[in-house]
Amino acid sequence: MQDDPKTLVSTDWLAAHLKDPDLRVLDASWYLPQQGRDAKAEYDAAHIPGARFFDIDEISDNRSDLPHMVPPVEKFMSKLRAMGVGDGHQVVVYDGAGLFSAARVWWLFRLMGQTNVAVLDGGFPKWQAEGHPVEDLPPVIRDRHMTVRVQNHMVRDVTQVSAAAKLGDHEIIDARSAERYRGDAPEPREGLRAGHIPGSRNVPFGQVLKADGTMKDADGIRAAFEAAGVDLSKPAITSCGSGVTAAILSLALERIGKTDHSLYDGSWVEWGAFPTLPVATGEN
Repeated sequence: MQDDPKTLVSTDWLAAHLKDPDLRVLDASWYLPQQGRDAKAEYDAAHIPGARFFDIDEISDNRSDLPHMVPPVEKFMSKLRAMGVGDGHQVVVYDGAGLFSAARVWWLFRLMGQTNVAVLDGGFPKWQAEGHPVEDLPPVIRDRHMTVRVQNHMVRDVTQVSAAAKLGDHEIIDARSAERYRGDAPEPREGLRAGHIPGSRNVPFGQVLKADGTMKDADGIRAAFEAAGVDLSKPAITSCGSGVTAAILSLALERIGKTDHSLYDGSWVEWGAFPTLPVATGEN
């Protein structure tokens, strides 16, 4: 695995850099209710030394009815400053599932114009399995200002996605399971229609990961997209249930050098709730 402090780093890389003065590690664990896990309690019990807890639901736009939407710039800046994360820091984000929710926070930092941020490949499970140190102490926080320059091209709203679906000028890539994409399985959130955005392609996020939860190499990632019929020459919009696992596909696209990608923040929890938006079922 090629270490890249702007996308993905290995546990060996993190172990070698853990004591760097400008390194900041974030635990961005987040779970669906049916998983029955308490991310904050797990962080309090054990985390990578010096790690801060990044609460995806809290650092979001609480004015929206949709879950964990992109927070207002001022809120992002103040929350990160309170965590002692700011300009000049190299950030490494991990989660307790391996590679699940950390990519959402990587994408959020990129959206805010912060590029020195990487996901820990294999996450906390790999870190622990290899016998690296953990602690249960709160980190020592020192304020650091963060400069934000929002990269608006990295996020899409429902109107933009609807236009892209009609025009066919983007590849809309859905990270949900094949059963949910086809409309064969009910949505985990009540009140949502089953199916997918017409014209979208299905690359369940697990397709870009290896069996051990680490990300595939560039050839493996490319093969996963191509097997789903994705035209990598078109700009991409990633989508999923609520904008979390879509970011895994965004990270995978970045790993193969594809930079013209954006994420549909509302994802299926928004599209599936709008009775006026078209829904497709079956394979395409």
